[in-house]
Amino acid sequence: MTPGRAAGAVLRYTALAAVLGFFALPLLWLAFAPFDRAPSVAASLPRFTLDNFRELLDNENAVRSLRNSLLLAAGTGGIVVAFAASAAYALSRVRLPGRDALLYALLLLSSIVTGTAAMVPLFNLAYELDLIDSRLGVVLVLSGGLLPSAIFILKDFTDTTPRSYEESARVFGASPLQIVAHIVVPLIRPGLATIAVWSVAQVWGNFLIPFLLLRSPEKSPAAVVMYTFYTEGGQPDLALISTFSLLYSLPVVAMFLFVSSRYGFRFHGGIKH
Repeated sequence: MTPGRAAGAVLRYTALAAVLGFFALPLLWLAFAPFDRAPSVAASLPRFTLDNFRELLDNENAVRSLRNSLLLAAGTGGIVVAFAASAAYALSRVRLPGRDALLYALLLLSSIVTGTAAMVPLFNLAYELDLIDSRLGVVLVLSGGLLPSAIFILKDFTDTTPRSYEESARVFGASPLQIVAHIVVPLIRPGLATIAVWSVAQVWGNFLIPFLLLRSPEKSPAAVVMYTFYTEGGQPDLALISTFSLLYSLPVVAMFLFVSSRYGFRFHGGIKH
């Protein structure tokens, strides 16, 4: 190897190590700080203790916020999966004039007009419908924002299912509902799982919409409650924040690992499933 190529390889691996360290250090801090007696902003081996977990579990506000996050994520995920699957199947099987243009318009608008940009009209709509300080209002707003992309993704899964299966079932007298329940849903189950994980992850980390629509502290989800963990002196309570962050991350990671091991994630036809 010439000196020039050796120097290039050293620079390349140094840059890769710097990028790896940039992403790995926060994860190392998250893994070690909750078990440290006196956690700091530095990633270091902890002086082992479980007192941070005991303190967190004694904090009623923190535990309740995790339960609120589960309610919002489960409600939104259920609505998005059910409505997206129904709409995707209908758009896949029924030929409508301008169907593809409608899909791309929905996807484009949902990407451009984000929840932040549409927050004022959404807030006014929630106020008129008496959905301020209501978990249902948050679930409906989040579901509406996620549905266009979910329909677009699930339609790709539905298009790949053979129509001959449905035609055979129809010949043997199966009703449309039976065809959907016993043929279509099992075939697109990986797509449904993908949408469920994606929806839950989007809701789990959403701060703005619950922060603006929910007024009662006892209804706030974990993403909103986390920023209140400060000491009386106004400094971040690193022990509580790190422990809460670790527990806050586990449900989404566990769900992703379960779905990945159950259905696998691979690329097919340009869409991940």
